[in-house]
Amino acid sequence: MRDTKNAAPKPVSLGLQGGGTYGAFTWGVLDRLLDEESLVFDSLSGSSSGAVNAVVLADGYARGGGRRGAQQALRRFWTTLGQLAAFSPLQRTPLDRTAGNWTMEHSPVYQLLEMAGALIGPVLETPVTLNPLRNLLTSLVNFERVRECELELFIGATNVRTGLGRIFTRAELDPQKVLASACLPTVFAAVEVDGESYWDGSYVANPPLAPLLERPARDLIVVQNNPVARTTMPRSMADISNRSNEIAFNISFMREISMLQRTNTVPEEERSAGTVSAATRLHLISGTETLGEYGISSKFIAELAFLQHLHDEGVKAAERWLREHADKVGVRSSLDRTPVFFADLAQAAA
Repeated sequence: MRDTKNAAPKPVSLGLQGGGTYGAFTWGVLDRLLDEESLVFDSLSGSSSGAVNAVVLADGYARGGGRRGAQQALRRFWTTLGQLAAFSPLQRTPLDRTAGNWTMEHSPVYQLLEMAGALIGPVLETPVTLNPLRNLLTSLVNFERVRECELELFIGATNVRTGLGRIFTRAELDPQKVLASACLPTVFAAVEVDGESYWDGSYVANPPLAPLLERPARDLIVVQNNPVARTTMPRSMADISNRSNEIAFNISFMREISMLQRTNTVPEEERSAGTVSAATRLHLISGTETLGEYGISSKFIAELAFLQHLHDEGVKAAERWLREHADKVGVRSSLDRTPVFFADLAQAAA
């Protein structure tokens, strides 16, 4: 760990991507960043598992819990998820376990669930289409604490009827709104909020970045865990469906990053009235080179061993970023465009 006791505080905003159980990679990144005393969190945004990480962190951070409270809350959530997964019928095959393959591709239950979704569709909430996150959120997260947290939160969801995004702010958050942000429509029934139905927020913002531009912190760190490129082609209908969602989720992210980069190169006197006046310094902690090596179905693996492995990869990625770019926070952008726009080149060079 770097010595940051005498370093000047640097306020940062965090944008957290969604990506199924790849959210455990983000847990590892957050775990490491919370140890960095020089970085002061100002606000967080997230969609899907990024939204879950944001609210769990806020729950632990609130009412004096601070950094250690946030770390404990994140660990409690992800380890509980891993422990509960041991009782789920959705498991890797014994052969894949023996071979050490992180894939659900050969799991009969995985294939049956995907086929059922294609034939029937999770249109209505039933015991099968209920999101298991509901019980975890209601039992492990105190939303009164979340709503009172000093950190600002912005949670994205997609309105099914209008196709537009909606941002839920910290003061209005509850389990239903987080579930709306994490509703993958090929798996779960749409989530109703205020008479409207919502799907995964990653369709329109993965993660939502625009709200963070209005915050005092001018440094924005994005945690990227949704692979742009993959080394293998999807071979089953289930993987084709999941890969198409993955591509859709990345389009929204790439669009926002492009917009921010263009805005930052426009002289202040030439910006329009609706443009944020101060340039935002962009930073990226990416795990996509590693995560892109796994099969697409691995996003559904919730085994504790896999979650802990992803956490450890997240810690390594954050440590590497801190070593190479921490000195640029508060000074200039450090975003590497390669994992965002040229991921296939990054994988070829790795």
